[in-house]
Amino acid sequence: MLELDGTTMCKPGPLNPSIRAHSSTLTNKRSRRIKGCGALWGEIDHAQGVPAMLLISIQTLLRGALMVGGVSVVLAFSPLPVAAQERMPMRIAVEGAFPPFNYLDANNKLQGFDIDIANALCETGKFECQFIIEKWDDMIPDLIAEKYDAIISSMSMSLERRQKVAFTEKYYNSPSVFIARKDSPITDVSPAALNGKKLGVTSSTAQESYANHFYPDMKKTVFRSSPELYKGLSDGRVDIILEDKLAIYDWIANTKAGTCCAFKGPDLVDVTFFGEGAGIAVRLDDKERLARLNEALKTIKEDGTYDMINAKYFPFSIQ
Repeated sequence: MLELDGTTMCKPGPLNPSIRAHSSTLTNKRSRRIKGCGALWGEIDHAQGVPAMLLISIQTLLRGALMVGGVSVVLAFSPLPVAAQERMPMRIAVEGAFPPFNYLDANNKLQGFDIDIANALCETGKFECQFIIEKWDDMIPDLIAEKYDAIISSMSMSLERRQKVAFTEKYYNSPSVFIARKDSPITDVSPAALNGKKLGVTSSTAQESYANHFYPDMKKTVFRSSPELYKGLSDGRVDIILEDKLAIYDWIANTKAGTCCAFKGPDLVDVTFFGEGAGIAVRLDDKERLARLNEALKTIKEDGTYDMINAKYFPFSIQ
């Protein structure tokens, strides 16, 4: 186990096939997993699979061509709709330290926008889900190593990451932005104006890469998590920080500590560094899971589930 920001971060263990939806309890096992991903409201009715008679009929037809009037006819079948598919096991990695998107509440349970979206996708897409809390830096390497099956943790779809993992369609969009204390004289956030200033960023993020490329002369402090980054700004250890705008919105708008600070400069939307929004990452060869996730994501956007989750966390659309 690793300690980070007061949160125990654990390596994932094997998937337990007996997991039942929406139990949402932490165990003391090696991976400190949070079981569940049930419906947003109540328990999911577990799929019983395709009826036996239907399976027999399909198998019979697939054994050979159907004879119609003495003519051999080749039958083509489309994939079964989600409602008829068996539940697919899915281990989901989340950081658990990125409010309001994913975080541990006072009862040590995962909460946040990412978690609610994941729960909705698990219900709609017929996934048997299990959350695993993971350090941000280890997420992509451990996904590739098959220690879990998906990352639903506000990961921006940058060009660099697309070379390593496959992403679903975006499930939200957010620019990056500079933030400084309200009493700061900083108004201009150009590289020339910030030369020599102390900049804070979070480790292994798009914001860190962007700052290294465009602001090489700033004195950088790299923090391990967003909460540490925000504290570093409010404490005066850095002059200004670069962060995802939606991620820090809750801290500025809804916390006492966040009243110290304000956005500086324009929104930053460089696709090369910040990608085309946040997506769900899976392994490059996991095409069936990717297709089911995209289908489920489309469904929750069309049936109003996504809008309801959006409104729970933000007074504006983040699609």
